[in-house]
Amino acid sequence: MRKKWITLFVLLLGMIPFIAISVMPLLTSAFTPPQATPSPMARPAAGDKIAELQAQEKGYQLVLEREPNNATALEGLVLARLQLIQLGKGEIASVIDPLRRLSAQRPEQTDYAILLGQAQQQTGDREGAAQTFQGVLAKSPGNLNALRALVDLYLKENRPQAAIGLIQDTLQGAEQANKVQPGSVDVTAVQLLLGDVYMTQKRYDEALTLFQNLGKENPNDFRPVLAQAMALTEQGKKTQAAALYAKAVELAPAKYKDAIQRAAQQMQQESPGTPEPSPQQ
Repeated sequence: MRKKWITLFVLLLGMIPFIAISVMPLLTSAFTPPQATPSPMARPAAGDKIAELQAQEKGYQLVLEREPNNATALEGLVLARLQLIQLGKGEIASVIDPLRRLSAQRPEQTDYAILLGQAQQQTGDREGAAQTFQGVLAKSPGNLNALRALVDLYLKENRPQAAIGLIQDTLQGAEQANKVQPGSVDVTAVQLLLGDVYMTQKRYDEALTLFQNLGKENPNDFRPVLAQAMALTEQGKKTQAAALYAKAVELAPAKYKDAIQRAAQQMQQESPGTPEPSPQQ
């Protein structure tokens, strides 16, 4: 169920960085060890792919020997190694150095630093990961990817109050940050992230109240409506949630409608049902 929350909160928070489309799924799957041995028929294709990726890796390394700061080669090296890791032929630690170099060369493209922090976290360097995420937030307090990553790190360390405090500090500084750079902090998205943390701690009433208040403040925004549906689904209140999912689809931009419908169907199917009280107004 938590994986479905993450899928929907990516929509809620609008976290679609330029490199995430190609790298984020690889990074996530690379951190998950293979679940099963491939069939004999699948092995030749996998072997060909591995050989191709290893050749790409070698090619990028040769380029970097001549041009150590070639950002295109560094990014290609990261992608090749992540795919090899996904196929069981590499280590997460191998992407840390090229990601560190990319983030140093292009500090304005913060996705490199966020990916670096995630790799550091997965290799056990949680302190280094926290420092990397904090470095992004020091320059860009409203960076939702960095905020989300640091919140998740705190939650994995069983520090929910640190996660909540980080979000509350971001909200307290949002007005000033938006004066300096208008729109730099999406207050609604940050509040939704706070509600998500409440949900991870099973503080469903607080999460639902927060989402309802956001819905009243932003009646044409699909995100608070979808968040309410998620909170109700997690409590097994499928009937109430179904109406809110439908409303969220109605309010959402066209590019999000199908994703919301698919994720909602999965959540509704997987969530245990419970007796539902009469709907509250």
